Amino acid sequence: MTRPTAATHEAVTARDAIAARFERLPASRWHVTVRLVVGVVTFFEAFDQLLIAYALPELRQEWHLTDGDATSVLTVGSVGMLIGALLSGRLADRFGRVRVIAYCVAASGLAGLALVACTSLTPFLALRFVQGLAIGGEVPVAAAFISEITRSFKRGRFVLLYELVFPAGLTVGALAAAWLVPAAGWRVMFAVAAVPGLLAFLVQRTVPESPRWLADRGRTAEAEAVMDEIEAKVSAATGEPLPPVRHSPGPPAHPGSPTAKAATEAERTATGLRSLFTGRYRRRTLVVGAIWFTGYFVNYGVTSWLPTIYKDGYGLTLSDALLYSTVTSVAGLLGCLLVALTVDVLGRRKIFAIFLGGSAALLLTLAALGAHSPAQVLIWTSLSAVGFFGSNICLYLYTPELYPTRMRALGCSVGGAVNRLGVILGPILVGAVYSAGNDVATVFVMLGAVALAGAVVAGTLAEETANRPLEEISP
Repeated sequence: MTRPTAATHEAVTARDAIAARFERLPASRWHVTVRLVVGVVTFFEAFDQLLIAYALPELRQEWHLTDGDATSVLTVGSVGMLIGALLSGRLADRFGRVRVIAYCVAASGLAGLALVACTSLTPFLALRFVQGLAIGGEVPVAAAFISEITRSFKRGRFVLLYELVFPAGLTVGALAAAWLVPAAGWRVMFAVAAVPGLLAFLVQRTVPESPRWLADRGRTAEAEAVMDEIEAKVSAATGEPLPPVRHSPGPPAHPGSPTAKAATEAERTATGLRSLFTGRYRRRTLVVGAIWFTGYFVNYGVTSWLPTIYKDGYGLTLSDALLYSTVTSVAGLLGCLLVALTVDVLGRRKIFAIFLGGSAALLLTLAALGAHSPAQVLIWTSLSAVGFFGSNICLYLYTPELYPTRMRALGCSVGGAVNRLGVILGPILVGAVYSAGNDVATVFVMLGAVALAGAVVAGTLAEETANRPLEEISP
């Protein structure tokens, strides 16, 4: 059995001290600035991620792609994201959150710029894979970082208002693509998306490393120095002295939330992927993985194929097909905002059950009605998007809360990898069902059933974490 060492005790003490200092910080301009800088990065990663769905109809015509080629175009980036997510968690837990975020942004921008010059399928797929590595690496690490600089009180609202930049990026990307792709071609969109790679330098210059991570790695002096700097900026922003530090997390802030049990020796000493399946973390990993998979299976099963379904299945023009698809993305953004404003009141578990369950009911209703017209598909998929977009954005808040600092980025990255499995399999299975000549309604039966499964898992097995300190949830 591994016994705690003096260094381990010092790291735990430093970690608790940093956590207590974060708990006393009021929301301020400093928080908003950091959230804005990291948020702009995440915004453009999302902007880039969705472009392929809007470029696909034109790519199919320009390069004479088969249905199999089209599925590869849609999914190769997601395969890269899956691998990138798995790699980035380990790297961020070892080398730091901010460094990994910056490197991923730079790599994504360079790959996006190279895509503009592609004239055939093979190099395009290779570059989309590389870009996927970078996007998949940045997003979960950024989620872990934002959670680590936030106090427990109304953490859900603060984090999700940051996370809104991701669906906002999807929405703006959709709006821009719906206008620019028919007018100027798909290359222009990828050129625009590549420019923000320059933000990598801004991240490293303006965003401090997570003091929680520094303390957990035993770099106590650095953690305290960064925390001193943060406290000075918050005090200057508010114009008032900071309240005193409370070294005890106190009672649970959310009604009905349990006080966390003391960590077992196995939970304290497990490392790597094994740690995610040790003790209390086993159930958490399995449950949150199921929600990640089902939510994103539905999300990308719907959004990736909608432009093609509208164009080929209902005979809409490319411009109208992209416009109809954009309405669904805009509806999803409204769902994300609704979740951000209610998540601290309703709690995470109810959000998943209500929003993912509602999405399932709407998709199954569309299937029952027969999906006979593009207007019918537009209305019901847009209402459903409120649910699955809202549920999915909550995962970026919920997953970092379930793991301690030493494996928080790893937990987020595994969640991001399972997310990618859903993103990959959703479009593949939708494409298989659609290309086999089945009625479009069959597609929505499948998607509704998957959403329902996720809602049941979340509603019955998810642990509530609202308004509890991170160190209480995961000691």
